[in-house]
Order: sequence, then C-alpha cells, then structure tokens
Amino acid sequence: VAVGNLRVNPILHHTVEKTVCPGTGFSTNYFWSCLDQVVTELRPELERCLAKRDELQVRIDSWYEEGKKRGADLSQPEFRPACREFLKEIGYLCEDKGPVNVTTQFVDDEIARVPAPQLVVPSDNARYVLNAVNARWGSLYDALYGFDVIPAYAVTSSGVEVNASKGGGYNPMRGEAVIDFANGFLDEIAPLTGGKWSQVCRVWPKYVGTVQRLQLLLEDGSTTSLRTPSLFVGSQGNLGPPDAGPNTKKLSTSTTPCVPDQGRIFLKHNGLYLILEIDRSHPIGKAALSGIKDITAESALTAILDMEDSVSAVDAEDKCRIYSNICGIFSGTLEAPFLKDGKAMTRRMHPDVWYRDDKGNTCTIPGRALALVRNVGHHMFTDMVLTADGKQVPEGFVDCLVTTAAALQDLRGTGRLMNSREGSVYIVKPKQHGPEEVALTSRLFGRAEEFFGLRRNTIKMGIMDEERRTSANLRECLRQASERVFFINTGFLDRTGDEIHTCMLAGPVVRKADMKKQNWIQSYEAGNVDVGLHCGLQGKAQIGKGMWAKPDSMKDMLDGKISELMAGASTAWVPSPAAATLHSLHYHHVNVPERQMQLAMRPAAKIELLLEPPLVAQKLTDEEIAHELKENAQSILGYVVRWIDLGIGCSKVPDLSNVGLMEDRATLRISSQLMANWLHHGVVSEMQVRETFHEMAKLVDQQNAREPNYIPMSTNPEQSPAFQAALKLVLEGKKAPNGYTEYTLHEFRKRIKGDITLRAKM
Repeated sequence: VAVGNLRVNPILHHTVEKTVCPGTGFSTNYFWSCLDQVVTELRPELERCLAKRDELQVRIDSWYEEGKKRGADLSQPEFRPACREFLKEIGYLCEDKGPVNVTTQFVDDEIARVPAPQLVVPSDNARYVLNAVNARWGSLYDALYGFDVIPAYAVTSSGVEVNASKGGGYNPMRGEAVIDFANGFLDEIAPLTGGKWSQVCRVWPKYVGTVQRLQLLLEDGSTTSLRTPSLFVGSQGNLGPPDAGPNTKKLSTSTTPCVPDQGRIFLKHNGLYLILEIDRSHPIGKAALSGIKDITAESALTAILDMEDSVSAVDAEDKCRIYSNICGIFSGTLEAPFLKDGKAMTRRMHPDVWYRDDKGNTCTIPGRALALVRNVGHHMFTDMVLTADGKQVPEGFVDCLVTTAAALQDLRGTGRLMNSREGSVYIVKPKQHGPEEVALTSRLFGRAEEFFGLRRNTIKMGIMDEERRTSANLRECLRQASERVFFINTGFLDRTGDEIHTCMLAGPVVRKADMKKQNWIQSYEAGNVDVGLHCGLQGKAQIGKGMWAKPDSMKDMLDGKISELMAGASTAWVPSPAAATLHSLHYHHVNVPERQMQLAMRPAAKIELLLEPPLVAQKLTDEEIAHELKENAQSILGYVVRWIDLGIGCSKVPDLSNVGLMEDRATLRISSQLMANWLHHGVVSEMQVRETFHEMAKLVDQQNAREPNYIPMSTNPEQSPAFQAALKLVLEGKKAPNGYTEYTLHEFRKRIKGDITLRAKM
C-alpha cells in the first residue's frame, strides 16, 4: 500500500488503521507521515552507529591478532592497562565527564519505590500476555503446593514426617505442609505479640478509638495482636469478633460464630500487600485452624511485554499479532478464549482490588502489573515498510510509534483500565552499544512525543545493560537518558555472548558453566549496581537482575535468587506467575532500599576487571571439550528447531539431563558464539562440530517426539532448515555482527513460512 513516500505491507496498514489509530485522535495517514519523518531524520544517525560497531570490532580484532603474533598471553593481568588505553584511543571507552544525576519524573511507584519481581512475557501470545499482567496477584498456597518447594516427604510443625507428594488429587498432608510453610513465613514478617500464627484460630479487625487494629484469637483462648500494628492496613468482608469472651477455653463456641467468617485481611510489608483470604465455608479454610484458605501475595508489579528476544516475528503477520496484543493491553480490552474441562471460557485483565483501610475509608490497589514494552534493537530492519528508494525501515522506529500510539488510550483515560497512574509510557530498549546509541533512542522517543503531543519525557527508557560497550560506559549512557531512564539491568546470557564476540580473537574462552566465575562478570554485576546507585536511581528507577532459567526448580530459586536482592537489585526476572509469587517472598525478607544504601558505601567496581577477557587458563581435557560441545549443540538445536519450524520464540527446552530450561535468543547467542570461538582457535574442528550436531539432533528429536507438528531433524539433516540454521550459527558465528542470531533465524523462518504458504495455495 502506497502511503506518501512509504510502501506499507497491507497487513500492517490494516492493523494500524483498524487497531492502532482508533481512539487516539490521529489518522492513519498522519501515523505514516510521522514514520516517514523519523526515518528521514534519524536513519542516517542509526546507520552511523551500526557502522561504528563494525569499525570498533575490526580494530579490536586487529589488536588481539597483533598481540598474539608477539606471543603475548592476553589473559594475564599485566595487559589490562594496555587494553584500557587502546580502547580509549579508538573511542570504545568514552571520556569521563564526571558525576551524573538521574532526574526522571512521573515514574509509577511499581518502578520507583516498591521493589518486586518482574515478569517477561512473549507478546505474540495473548493468553500469556494476560497471564503476565494478571500476575500482580498470586496464590501463595497454589505456588507452594504445585512445585518442589514442598518436598514429597515433609515434616509438619508438630514434628511428624508425612507423605506430602502431589499425587493425582488433593493431598491433605501436602496441604498441611503448605499451611505450615505459610505460617512460618507470617511469623517472620508479621510476628505476633504473643503466640505463633499456627496457633491462631480467629482473625478480625477491631476499632481502637478511630483506628482499626488486627485482633487474633489463639487456640488457648487468649487474644493477641501484631507486634507491628501498622502492618495491618485494611479489610473486606464479614469478620466479626468471637461470640465468646477472650478468656474462654471453649473453642467450639469461640471459633464458630453463627455466620462463618468470610473476608480478607490486608497486610502491607516492605511496600507489598499480602491478603489473608479467610473463608470457613471453603474446604481448606474449614480444615485450617485460623480459617485462612489462602494467602494472596502481591507478586509481579511490572511485566515486560516483549517484542524482541522471546518472540519469533519475521514478517507483518507475526508483528501485527504482537501489535494487536499491545493495543489490547493499553485499551484494557485484550481477551483470550480457552477451554477448561471442556467449557469455553475467556481470559481478561483483572479489575482493581478494593478494601476499607484502618480508618474505614475505601482504597483501591491496581489489579494488574504495570505493563512495560520491550521494542527491538537498533540493528533490526523490516520489509513491512519500504522507503521510496526501496530500503527497509528500522523496525525499532515502527515499534516505538506503535507502542506510543497504543498507549495514548491509557494516557488520555479512554481505556477500560488504567496502566500508568503517573501518565508515562515505558519502553525497554535492548542491544544498545554505548552512549551514542542511547542518545539516538532518546531522540527517537522525543520525536514520538512531539508527533503525538505528549509532555516531554513521557516516554521512559529502560536500558538493557547487555552489551560490553554499554557496560564499560554505563554512566555516560545514563547521562544521555538522565531525564527518562527508568530501568537498568544485567543479563548474563546476552552480555556473555557479546563478551565472547568482542574478544573472539583474544583466545579460547572458558566453558559456559565457568563464565560466572570470571573476573569480568563479577565486575559487570557489581558495576551495574554501583553506577545505578551513584547516579541516583534509587527512588526513580529500577536496578534489575536476570532471569531464573529453571521454571520447575522453584526450591532452588527460593534458596538462591535472594542473592540478587542482596547484590543490590530492586527487581529480578522470573519465568512464570507462580515463580513471581514465590520470588516475592524474598522482597519481604530483604529491605532493598536499606541494602542499596549499604552497597552505595562500597568502592566502585574496577573497569580493568570488566575488560579482562574470559580466556581458558589451563588446557581442557578431551572429555571436557566433548561434553561442552554436546551441551551447547543440544541447546542450540533444541531452541532453533522450535523457532524455525514452529515459530516459538521462547520455550522450556530440556537440556542434556532432561532438565527444562527457559530459553530465548540470548541463550542461543552465548552457545553459538562459544562454539564459534573454539572452532576459530582450533579447540575443536569443523568435523567435530558437524558430528556433534548430528548426534545431538537425534537426542533433540527424541525429546520433542510428542510435540505436535514437530519435524525430526536427524532423518535428513541436509534438508532440515532448522538443522542447517543451527549449524550456520556456529560455522559463521565469527562474522555475525556482534554475534547476533536474528539474521540467520529470520532467514530460515521466512523460508519455512514461504513453503507453508506455497503448499496452501497448491
């Protein structure tokens, strides 16, 4: 479709006309004229930024090659000063311009003031998107019961070991273990002046003067209260006092009023709500001494609706499905039909939660996570829109304008539900390399604000600290976005992929499992927090940490992910709503603002360590090499076959030991770059790589044998697009720009979709 100077794919044109623009006050033609202007103005700058990436990589490769020719061991500490001076000389390291003060305004509390889990969800699936935004509130009992936090054999509070396995139906012994866990948690964060939560048999709000306080009746007939009364913030429902005096010993009367208790008690701790769901008519509430049938925990306060690494979107059809879902969230109208027990049902966005506070006033809490949108990086171009000279336009420019236009209904209050109460739009921008690219993004956002008549800095920027040049210049990146940054975070996988690619010629890198022990990543994780705190992000923006990759291993997550809060994070990524609920417990155990104040006093991480390449110090054994090859080849194949053949951008992929791992393109980047590095340095031969891929293809086929529409690779690898794509990612990984996998994935996925379309026409 010709629109002014642009040629637009008909599917995209229809989506913008029928879904994006209605309700915004702007016409479709105006939208396309805005895109035309921003492409004309900013595309030259974007192309200069991309050219600089390539130029710097060439110079770094040459420096490493020259060093190796001189016989230098680049892994030794004495080369750090020389490396730093060289990177300064070529403009990789920017000039230090002094302190930065972030001044972002109109940031929602979910980001600025309340530390909490963050969900990341592929935005091409409406049901997943709804699950994510509805994951602000989660059942603690369900999360505990459904995962391995409660072992198959558990010891109850009375010291008795019981069979707490999940089994087929409901196991009361497992249910009792869940209640014991929850009571222990309440004892920690909301202790009583006397007794334990396991001894509570009645809970109700009681006026003390003009303010309500929480009263609790214990099984011995005595009453108690919260040690910190202010934790109780309100209630809802019928929760009257006992029908006997506080000193009664007759529990049959004191705990059984004429009308069974049914209501909600609202507690607030470290900024997060906990709702005690009391219902003595419910089977669980009836069996529980306290009448509490569940605890609803405020969980994922923010959710990133991802257009990037977790989706497989290669054309207008794919992309418009994403755009439609984003529009549905901002307008509050997104729905997803599904079947449950043979019944047709529809999933919708949850309404807000209301209660009466301790003074009897009506209060509401958002019922949904604050939606953030991750656009694609600057390196992506799309044939959905072509300029007059036939060139593809930057896909991120289209993403930005669609996201902003979609958010107008929220900003103007014309949507059914509210997203940002502060009137902001939150866009996470990935794959930015250094301050110049952050400045480009800021200019793009500024033009979008002008086009749509928005207040300056309405569009906030999330900076993914996942590229080496950004990590090394993070403070200068924040300077370029000091009035609109709302988020910085670390991501082990993408950041490691860029580390390997940048240092590709320095020498063979360590195995994937050893990467987290390297100096560079310790400096990277600490440096991100240090820069964020020293630039004043506290109270204005999030400092984030990466994804928990094992969605079925919730006990390990509960044991280990608290370390990210101790490291200074105010949010961390989780793979599911249940994981968000369990991870939310960590934010009750750690007072994040206090921890950040402690960390702000430490010396800043040294950049010399950040720039130290993760090279092998000792020669690897043949067994270690063979295992690493298999592990990475299996991971690559397991992800690529679903991406290419099935169009699934993020999924649970079993590893060599059949442990399911959540994988997206970031996982693919690190695995393919590691194998490409070993191939370049002769650690492995091309024959070894090919043989390992053939062997692992058989295993991946077995692991996916029950997957509907799965096409085996091992029967004819030479004719399998997925197999050939996986192999290409390694064999040509050294020359892939920044080690990105998108180009190869898009090439082969488009080929598959073309074949499907051709067969449909025959």
